[in-house]
Amino acid sequence: MSPTSKPETLLITLTGKDRPGVTSSVFAALAQAGVEVLDIEQILLRRRLILGVLVTAPRDWRRLKAAVEETAAALGMVVEVDRGSGDNKPRRDGRSHVTIIGSPLKAGAMSAIAGRIADCGGNIDRIERMARYPVTAIDLHVSGADPERLRALLAAEAAAQSVDVAVQPANLLRRGMRLIVLDVDSTLIQGEVIEMLAAHAGHEAEVARITESAMRGELDFEASLRARVRLLAGLDASALDEVYDEIVVTPGARTMVRTLRRLGYRFAIVSGGFSQITDRLAQDLGIHYARANELEIVDGVITGEIVGDVVDRAGKARALREFAEKVGVPEAAVIAIGDGANDLDMLNAAGLGIAYNARPIVQQAADTSVNVPYLDAIVYLLGISREEIEMADAEAGIVTPSPPVS
Repeated sequence: MSPTSKPETLLITLTGKDRPGVTSSVFAALAQAGVEVLDIEQILLRRRLILGVLVTAPRDWRRLKAAVEETAAALGMVVEVDRGSGDNKPRRDGRSHVTIIGSPLKAGAMSAIAGRIADCGGNIDRIERMARYPVTAIDLHVSGADPERLRALLAAEAAAQSVDVAVQPANLLRRGMRLIVLDVDSTLIQGEVIEMLAAHAGHEAEVARITESAMRGELDFEASLRARVRLLAGLDASALDEVYDEIVVTPGARTMVRTLRRLGYRFAIVSGGFSQITDRLAQDLGIHYARANELEIVDGVITGEIVGDVVDRAGKARALREFAEKVGVPEAAVIAIGDGANDLDMLNAAGLGIAYNARPIVQQAADTSVNVPYLDAIVYLLGISREEIEMADAEAGIVTPSPPVS
């Protein structure tokens, strides 16, 4: 064989009902021939095993074929041995992770997404399930397609199919330590704190109207915030404690923070709300940094004014950059999550901007959207499976809900 010729190889594909000892039995047969293992893939679907092994072909490859067939027969499985040459082709440039989240995820949606990937010239090299409950999350390893073009094409298809699709370049950033920066109202928590305070002051409806216009981008945020805060003038500061007790944290938020903190991630919350609430929330959830507006309180009464500069749309992006510098990560390693127009600069500043159950204007501008009511669906975009989360929680003595029996 010349130095430039490709070595002969054997692709061994075993299928059948899974049981303990299948893989060890196959490799015991291969060991007798002294072959070199070049690649392995194994898939298990509803106890049905598909095991593929690529090995160098020995001189007496027929003898190895017979040994593998004998092993498969003893296991009650079917085997194919395909003789060829060379290793797998290297994956093409334009490598991406395409994560699809559906509740439910229907075959028609998968067909449409796969079709758009093909339209971009992309190839699906590998498919992994990240979660089955409470949402279905599938991660596709794609090569041969420009990530930016793929993201634009799949965003439109995702909207048409009512699923969430995230496209991320396959690089080391996805595996490194990262900073997660979250909006608070209607993202980390359900509802708007200023409206909850306004209810105590008797101005809930009026404040809600101003809030909605500001979140749609129809009003200047600072002007709208000051107008709303003035409606709180005269409210006893004890209302802040009452409102904090009424807060409902978004489902999955605690799981997300707990899981990613174990992996060394850092968290920050940046809010157009009030530090009297967000500082306590950060402490309770284990969030490292917090930035928000400060309500002026004099003699135990809210005056209706803000202390210092307002944390507005631009202020949120500045805070993100400051926190990234403190953590020591580039902006490309920051994930920002928000729902309103006030979050747009922050989402654009981050390496990955996620619109979470957001207004249409935000979904159109963000890198990707997540529209399921579980904040921990974010971890599937990072290559972390539901099974890994549950295993880590079990080791820590934390009980997580089990999926329904089908």
